[in-house]
Formats: sequence, structure tokens, C-alpha cells
Amino acid sequence: MVREGSSAGRPDLIEANMQRRNILWTMFSSIGAAAVLAGTASRANAANVDKAKVAYHLSDLDKVAFVLGNIQNHYDGMGGPDKVKINLVIHGAALKAFHSAQASPEFSLHAAQLAKMGLVLSACINTMKAQNVTLKDLLPDFTIADKGAVVLLADLQAQGYAYLRP
Repeated sequence: MVREGSSAGRPDLIEANMQRRNILWTMFSSIGAAAVLAGTASRANAANVDKAKVAYHLSDLDKVAFVLGNIQNHYDGMGGPDKVKINLVIHGAALKAFHSAQASPEFSLHAAQLAKMGLVLSACINTMKAQNVTLKDLLPDFTIADKGAVVLLADLQAQGYAYLRP
């Protein structure tokens, strides 16, 4: 018995219904697959982001102690150096505070303690040339921003570092 409005006995309607089912199946399968992939990608990204990243910009000699204090507070506030990666990029007059010949023993110790915690100290190559100093003239643990401090800061920001200029 064929009911009115049913597709039984009509091959063209049966085929059309099967096509609709296939289209719906494909659509819902695709949506489900996309959701699974999005969740997987999100977990993978979360696993890769194990630390916050911060770039401090320091050029003012009168702010050196303040910035080092901020960095210590940043480590403490984040729960320690295993929770945040900090790069201190120094140029201009501020670099003079890190000349080993001019730094007090207390200041040298504080900078060394921060470096031991993971602080990356980056000196601008242009400032080093202007002040006629080499890495040997600076406190231990320095790296050179070989393209300049401002270029390094831009590069760090492109890598996802938050930019702070206290």
C-alpha cells in the first residue's frame, strides 16, 4: 500500500531523500569534526603556552632601581620565575647603571639574583658603541641586542611578549 505523499514506489523521490540524508550527514559530520579539531588545537596551544612573556623597556637612568623592583614584584606576583619569562631590554643612559665598574655591590647582587631567576638582560649594541663598552664591561649575564634595543623590543612583541615601559 502506497500512502499519498510517501516516496515509496517512486525512485526519483527515494533518491532525492537519500541525497538529502547524505547532505545532512556530511554537514553534521563536518561540524562535529571541526569541533573536535578546534578542541584539540586549543589544548595543544594551551600546552605550548606554559609561561607568560614580558619585555621591560628601560632607558632612563633614574628608573633603574624602580624597574628592577618591578621585575622582582612581577616574579613574586606571578608565582615565581617558572610562571613568567622576562626580558629586560636596556639602552640609553640606563645602561650606565649596569657598567660593572660603576655598579655598587648591592646593585650587582640584585641584578645577578634576577638573572639567576631567569631574567634576560639585553644591552643595546648601539648604546654599547656610544658608551664605548663591551660585554666584559657590563655586569655578568648580559646578552647583546645586536640589531638595537628598539628592534629587539619589536621582535619580542611579535613573539607574544607583553611590552612594559615603567
